[in-house]
Amino acid sequence: MTILLWILGILAVPTLLFALWLGGVFLKEFFSPSPDDGTQAAEAAAALGLLPAERQNTVHAAPLPADWRAALDAVRAGDWKPAADLLSAIGRDWEARSAFAYLLGELAGEEDGWLLAWEAARADDPDAALVRARSTVVLAWQVRGAKRARYTTEEQFEGFHRTLRTAREDVARAAALNPDDPTPYIAEIWVALGLGYPNSEMDKLWSRITDRAPHHFEAHFSALQYWSEKWSGSERLAFAFAERAAAEAPPGSLLTALPLIAHFEHDTSEDTEADRTPEMIARVDAGLADAAAADPAHPRLPELRHLLAFYLSLQGRDEAALEQFKLVDGHVNALPWRYRADRAAYYCQVRDATVAAAREAAEARGSSSG
Repeated sequence: MTILLWILGILAVPTLLFALWLGGVFLKEFFSPSPDDGTQAAEAAAALGLLPAERQNTVHAAPLPADWRAALDAVRAGDWKPAADLLSAIGRDWEARSAFAYLLGELAGEEDGWLLAWEAARADDPDAALVRARSTVVLAWQVRGAKRARYTTEEQFEGFHRTLRTAREDVARAAALNPDDPTPYIAEIWVALGLGYPNSEMDKLWSRITDRAPHHFEAHFSALQYWSEKWSGSERLAFAFAERAAAEAPPGSLLTALPLIAHFEHDTSEDTEADRTPEMIARVDAGLADAAAADPAHPRLPELRHLLAFYLSLQGRDEAALEQFKLVDGHVNALPWRYRADRAAYYCQVRDATVAAAREAAEARGSSSG
């Protein structure tokens, strides 16, 4: 089963792009209770303080920090200075830098007057150059559209490739202005997908990233898309990449998400058997340990928790799944919900079925002990 991560936000992982990247996913339909059961489960979820579908945020995977929200609001009003100050203050926190720069890039892809003003006021500002590079990549994928290739016009492809070539130039400029920053090269991974970089060129790009940030979550999420079967790799290459990265990463890096994402991307089975194997149980356990070791402020931690909630549910580990659901409830722009037409409804369907199963198990224990 497939595709963001992401940016994956976030914390910002762009709905349009990631819907394309992880298109064609076969999401499983294991949580289809009868209408009465669904109502009762929803009531049980509400009793726990969990939110209904209409109150789920479908834009982000988690709440944004207050200073990020304020800076983004200022940008929408045409004022670039708070965003510039914040991006400068983030400094060498590469995870936060890539996440916030992507959010700015999304806004610039919609309307870039504020970015033009920033560039005019601060020529050769590496932060402005980074936002420009990210926005051009976003724009390229918007030009292409989210439909599969057979539904995409020749004109769309021409505009897509032309804009990606411009993005490659913008990436090179941003990288030259801040040689230590891996973020421009992370953006280039999506250029690599669109322009079909050969494996050897991708390897060179990957070395530039890992020399600067060897365990960067967004970088690994993005590269996993390149190595997946639907792009320039295969199921074997995707799993090899994911397992190696997870094994080599320190606790708290969240890269244990990669084998789960690789499984999601390539699993086309119609039942939960493939999700309940000892190997998958071990992957989920590794993810739980990784999440426990992570900095609670890591911008990508909620993305791992969403995956854990989903796979714990598929494995019948409902009480553990419910704990993860409680930690992410309220924001649903994350795998595996992101690629549903109504992601909030699907999220609540799975979550509420988990609540019902956990309650039933608790009642059974109470009856047996009584």
